[in-house]
Formats: sequence, structure tokens, C-alpha cells
Amino acid sequence: MSTTTHFTLSQADIPTHWYNILTDLPEPMPLPLHPATQQPITPDDMTPIFPENLVMQEFSPERWVEIPEPIREIYALWRPTPLLRAVRLEKELQTPAHIYYKYEGVSPAGSHKPNTAVAQAYYNKVAGIQRLATETGAGQWGSALSLACRLFGLECTVYMVKVSYFQKPYRKMMMETWGATVYPSPSENTGFGRKLLREDPDCPGSLGIAISEAIEDTLHSKNTRYSLGSVLNHVCLHQTVIGLEAIKQMEMAGEEPDVLVGCVGGGSNFAGLAFPFLRKKITEGKPYRVVAVEPSACPTLTAGELRYDFGDTARTTPLMWMYTLGHDFMPPKIHAGGLRYHGMAPTVSHLYHLGLIEAVAYPQTKVFEAALTFARTEGIIPAPESSHAVRAAIDEAIKAREAGEKKVVLFNLSGHGMLDLSAYEAYLSGSLQDV
Repeated sequence: MSTTTHFTLSQADIPTHWYNILTDLPEPMPLPLHPATQQPITPDDMTPIFPENLVMQEFSPERWVEIPEPIREIYALWRPTPLLRAVRLEKELQTPAHIYYKYEGVSPAGSHKPNTAVAQAYYNKVAGIQRLATETGAGQWGSALSLACRLFGLECTVYMVKVSYFQKPYRKMMMETWGATVYPSPSENTGFGRKLLREDPDCPGSLGIAISEAIEDTLHSKNTRYSLGSVLNHVCLHQTVIGLEAIKQMEMAGEEPDVLVGCVGGGSNFAGLAFPFLRKKITEGKPYRVVAVEPSACPTLTAGELRYDFGDTARTTPLMWMYTLGHDFMPPKIHAGGLRYHGMAPTVSHLYHLGLIEAVAYPQTKVFEAALTFARTEGIIPAPESSHAVRAAIDEAIKAREAGEKKVVLFNLSGHGMLDLSAYEAYLSGSLQDV
């Protein structure tokens, strides 16, 4: 085994195609239903919200979807992203396990989100759309789409969950720096937002509420389409550049993962790393364990119910077959704002239902404990969302130490926490509480 800890590809290795896992599922996934008719939704039903080219991707029967060259040219600003072996963390844990992480925090926005934001902005631009409306939780998605819209000359409006709007002001400033208009959600800018504020002026907001506001904005505005940062098939599709690169980089390292780990809110960064490896598990019988990690304050997979539910609070989205806590669920004010979503991507839900992936939930104090250990050994301060994956990876390494067995663990470090230091301050001061 080489002592190398950093595995970097060249720009020639940026994937030329995204991977569509729908083609390899051992059982077909239940289709979304129209919210009014309760019948399977058709592409035409989605075009008032999304441009036709992205709707076609959502329903695509192709295993490999070509990445247009203008998207690959922008990907080259930060891709391929590095794969690193966490040797110092291994020593700290005194584990025989080898811990690797794919680091998506090197993107201009500091997370994995630009992988789909750039793609969605491009397809909307090609379709002649002038403005995109979206929601954001912690602000990772909103900042990524703001950047992507700036690069393609589109206007951008972001409804940011109110609790995060005030917890994470610098993310809002990033969005505004790139030219976006940002509203705390629920806001006075939509009918649904005004209704909620009348009922509860102190409503902290949720991703479900912010989605409802962004969709209402879209449907009542000219030349505007909605853009979603997670959950849907085409979003997970765009993120598979992560796993496709990681497969090559693990080959460079001369190892194959026994366990793959990713945090889950809506499911996109987990899908990005896991789906290309799951293809090998499904088609080649690879014995990977694939672990989705969520907050115990919003435990969609571990405590939710598999059924049809709306993706938003106002019940305007299609009904999706997914694990859900209920579209009116109001998550507690945890710092991992990107994981405060009531539902889970239908693809991720289906894989969990079929037993192809596992799930675990952690309280936020355990998560920040792991984040501090990682930051003090590897140097990178992880985002609160990514820190859930760090926690699970550390626990897998501890299990390997206790069992005296070598294990290769790969996790997705989906973003840095440089704009989340107030959360670290709360943990270090002892004021951070589990909910």
C-alpha cells in the first residue's frame, strides 16, 4: 500500500456522462402522482415548473446521460475534487481501518451543490428562461445556484429558511454577492408566506415551507422556473460525478471500500457518492455496505413512514413515494440546516426499502464531537451536515479497532464549515443542546 494520502485526477478525468441509477434498480420505483388527480404524473405536468429539457432528464431511460461541454468547462473550475486518506485521524483513533474522504468543499461555493446548480442553470438558459426561484436551508444550495445563475446570466430569487437566514448571515451575503435576491422564509413575498406569518409571526420556517414559496413565486411570475437542490432524480443524477471520480481515485489508492458513508437531508450528496458504487453492488455483486446518516432531530429514514407525500408544506408538489415525517413536520432548530427536510429522495427511499443501503441517526452533540476530532487531526472544519458522515465514519473505524480487523471506509465530505463557526462556538461553549 502506498503512503500517498492525496489522490488527484486531471481535468481530462472529469466525467463525460452522469449515471442514472433508475436503469439498474432491481425493482421499478413507484411513479410520482399528480396532486389533483392522484394519477401518475406525466412530463407535461411538470413543464410549468421545470424546463422541458430537465423534465426529460427526470424521466430519462438512459443509463448514461451526456454532460454538455459548457457544463464540463465550468466544472473544471474545481473538478475533479480530491480524494484524501485521513491518516492522522486513523492514528488518533488507533484503528486498523483506512479512512478516505471525497472532499467537495473545494468548489467556489464550498459544497457539492454546484454540481447540479451549474447543470440546472445551463439547461434553463438553453430553454430561454430568465429567472430561477428556489429554496435553501443552511444556504449551501442557495449560494451554489446564485453562483450558477451569475455564470449563465440568469436572475435568481432564494427563499431561505428563516432560522438559517439569521443563524448563517454570511451565506445570505454570498448569495447577494453573486447577485441573488434573498428572502427569509416564511416571507411577506408570497401568499403562503403571509398566511403562515399571520398564524405565527415567529415561525422558524422549514424547507417544506420555503419550497412552497419558491413554487408559488414560479407559477405567478413570467419567464421563471423553479430549481430544486435535492430529492428529484435529475438532481441526484448530476451529483454522480462525485462517485464516478471516487471510483477512479480508489483504484489509484489500490483499495476498494468496504463501507461508504454520506449524510442525508434530501439525499443528493449521498446519492452523488453512493449511486455509482451501488451500480457495482447491483450489477457485479460487490459487497459494499452503504450507510446514510441523518440527524436524530429529523430522522426521515430511521423513523419516517414509506408512503406517498407532498414535497412541500402547501401541498403543491407531486406526491412522491418516499420515507417521510409528514409534509407539515416542523424540524427543530438544529445547526445542520441542510438536513432539516421532512422527506427523502424517492431513489434513496427505494434503495433503503430494498435493503441495498442502511441508515443511522445521531444527535448534534455527538456529531460536533466527531467534527472537532476531524478538524483537529485533518485540519478541515467540516460543515454541520457533512459532520454526520464524519461521525459515522469514525464509528465504523472504532468498530474495526474493537474487532481487530482492517476495514476501508469512504465518506463524502460534502462541504466545509467556514461559514458555520457559530455552531462550533455553541458546541465549544457548552450551549449546544440535543433536541
